Amino acid sequence: MRNYYIAGNWKMHKTVAESVALAKALVAELGSCGERVMIAPAFTALSAVSEAIKGSRIVLGAQNMGPETQGAHTGEVSPWMLKDLGVRAVILGHSERRHSYGESDALVNKKVLLALAEGLEPILCVGETLEEREAGRLEAVVGTQVREGLKGVRAEDLAAVTIAYEPVWAIGTGKTATPDDADAVHAYIRGVIAGLYGEAAAKAMCIQYGGSVKPENAAELMAKPNIDGALVGGASLKAENFGPIANFRS
Repeated sequence: MRNYYIAGNWKMHKTVAESVALAKALVAELGSCGERVMIAPAFTALSAVSEAIKGSRIVLGAQNMGPETQGAHTGEVSPWMLKDLGVRAVILGHSERRHSYGESDALVNKKVLLALAEGLEPILCVGETLEEREAGRLEAVVGTQVREGLKGVRAEDLAAVTIAYEPVWAIGTGKTATPDDADAVHAYIRGVIAGLYGEAAAKAMCIQYGGSVKPENAAELMAKPNIDGALVGGASLKAENFGPIANFRS
């Protein structure tokens, strides 16, 4: 039986005090959770949340990362800074970074390679817009994002990478791809990985689903053969929602 990877992306929400309170609630709620769980608070709360989850099984993640280790990069946060706070995982290429802030596949790839070089575990986000889906370009868009995002990643480093499939039209909208539709795209991504790294690597790849995951649909999504976890947005902001998602097998 496989283990699942459930990640919470808190986005631009919560003060430091609110973040610590949520982190402590999750430590209590998820003490017996058998899945791998990660939470990614805002940069300002990383240090305090790191202390709040110390000694628990919850992994500390970051929502983004700069493309350099140090230097004259105003407003950026480097992997060295993240590691200094106990961060182990980092979300890269989220659709909000791609579409709201213009991050290209090349920039996302640079960050993925840097994260791996610095010992961080990247979650590479991929996904299509509604317009791209309706135009029949889903596979072209997602396939390109996977191939470009992993360009230069060595086979021996692939085990540290997670891919998160997030249909852009389902993020924060309340709309969710049906479990069958989501699984079909996950299967396609697995096929792309097989073409790049071989069948064994494709089978071993952790592919999360993101896009309005809720306690009500988590178990049905996780039951699909190609879905290995979830990247949760809005529902990760309350312990009473995120807890049942992570404990979906309970």
